[in-house]
Amino acid sequence: MKIKIDNIVLVEGRYDKIKLDSILDGTVIAVNGFGLFKDEEKKATIRALAAIRGAIILCDSDGGGTVIRRHLNSILPKESRINLYIPEILGKEKRKATPSKEGKLGVEGMEAELLRNLFLPFASDAPSSPKSDITAADLFADGFSGGENSSEKRAALAKVLGLPSNISAKLLVDAINILGGREIYEKAYEKAKETF
Repeated sequence: MKIKIDNIVLVEGRYDKIKLDSILDGTVIAVNGFGLFKDEEKKATIRALAAIRGAIILCDSDGGGTVIRRHLNSILPKESRINLYIPEILGKEKRKATPSKEGKLGVEGMEAELLRNLFLPFASDAPSSPKSDITAADLFADGFSGGENSSEKRAALAKVLGLPSNISAKLLVDAINILGGREIYEKAYEKAKETF
């Protein structure tokens, strides 16, 4: 059964859209990768839809995906967007002859069950549960931002959470709160501490 999503879902390309269309009952929009940067009409459409329904951004975990995500974040107000992340998994999509430049799977290469689990908390009929959010101050206090080796520590924490290792502290706070807030953070923090 497909997951009903009220938000629009923004992905990089058409194969990502095809993958999510098989899992989600909702509006999935392929932004056409870097073509979005010059496509004012598509950007205006995305802004208008996100203002009404909100937007979930799901890009690949490689460098290109990071640039496209930053651009989407720059054109959408914070209150109308949610950033979801796929884990960094090395491999090659079935339809491609060779792996991507960085050798990582993109959205289209993710297992359907992993993607389903990412979207379940945002299903139209998902029960809401109270959670305690973390803040940038929490990351700073625990050494994941603004200190010596903070980027390496942040990468270790991101790996435990199944997030891209190059994630910024600001986006890491948002992602952790989406994943479950303080409870998830404390468990991941304990595992990440073992590596530094």
